[in-house]
Amino acid sequence: MTFAIRRATAADAERLAAFAQRTFVETFGDANRPDDLREHIEASYHPARQSAEIADPDTATWLVEDAQSALVAYVQVRRKRIPECVAGERPIEVHRFYVDRPAHGTGLARELMATAFEQAREWGGDCVWLGVWERNARAIAFYRKCGFVDVGSIDFYVGADRQTDRVLVAPLTDR
Repeated sequence: MTFAIRRATAADAERLAAFAQRTFVETFGDANRPDDLREHIEASYHPARQSAEIADPDTATWLVEDAQSALVAYVQVRRKRIPECVAGERPIEVHRFYVDRPAHGTGLARELMATAFEQAREWGGDCVWLGVWERNARAIAFYRKCGFVDVGSIDFYVGADRQTDRVLVAPLTDR
């Protein structure tokens, strides 16, 4: 498979919103109440929000397209909030990281994570952190392969449902 990774532009907001909604529902839909899921999707993945995130100078959104220019993955890296359990001096967050199921196992996820790490370095980060649902074993295993270690937890809400995300951190100095 051939992929191209590029920085998102304002013109990508609607397409990104649709992709983000679909991949979130495919990943977490069966484990959440429909009302909570709908509330989360409406709050997090509408085109106006994606447009604002793409325009935000403290958020970098990277898209992956296949040979037919179809969106197959994305990552959002940001300089925002930092949980107390993250000890780095200049931590950068991998806020969202989604790969379409047909692209699993292709090596694309590692390339996309390398892009996230490079963005963090460009912003002067010394480590990268992320939150991952404690019940998402596949993602946790992948992040560990990328050098992340568990340092604590934070609450994550899907609608009114409070869930626990593990906080994982990877140093950038050794990469």
